[in-house]
Amino acid sequence: MLKIISVPDKILSSSTRRVEKIDDKIKKLLIDMEKILLAQNDPKGVGLSANQVGVDLSIFIIKPSEKAKIKVFINPKIVKISQSSSKLVKTSSTKNKRKPVKLEGCLSIPRIWGPVKRAKKILLEYQDLTPGVRKKWFQGFEATIIQHEIDHLQGVIFTQRSLEQNQPVFKEEEGELVKVDLS
Repeated sequence: MLKIISVPDKILSSSTRRVEKIDDKIKKLLIDMEKILLAQNDPKGVGLSANQVGVDLSIFIIKPSEKAKIKVFINPKIVKISQSSSKLVKTSSTKNKRKPVKLEGCLSIPRIWGPVKRAKKILLEYQDLTPGVRKKWFQGFEATIIQHEIDHLQGVIFTQRSLEQNQPVFKEEEGELVKVDLS
C-alpha cells in the first residue's frame, strides 16, 4: 500500500515525469491514490499528487467537497489564467467584522498552514481516463486545489508560495495556529 510522503523527501521538490501511456499500472495507481485521499480525516484531503505517494508521474486527483466525485488529471498544464486573482482577506482588530483568512494546508506537511494568492480562474489542458486531451476552465476552490497540485508536480510546496508572497506560515499546536518564525 502506498503512503503519503512528507517533507523534506526529495521527490516533493523535484518535477514529475510526463505519463506516456495510460495503462493498467496508471489505473491501479489512481485507485490506490483515491483510497489514500478518502482515508484522510484529520485534516480531510481535497487533492493528492502522485509524487506525494512516491510516484514520479504527472498525475493528481481532487475531491473538492464531501459529495464531489474524484476528478483525475494526467499531464495537466495551465494554458491560461484569468486576469483577476484571488485576494487574501485580512483580519482586522478594529470594530469591523472579522473575515477569515483563507489558508492552504498539505497532506505532506501535517499541521502547517499558510495563505497563498492563487488565480480565481484557470484554463487547464489535461487528460483523464477517457481518450483524448481536454481543455476546461476551473474556478474558485477547484482552481485553487488544481494550482496547489500542479505546484506539487513541479516540485513546489505551498509554503514556498506563501514565503515568496511574503505571507506568514502557521503551525497548528493544540488546536491553535501559531505563527512560525522563519527568520
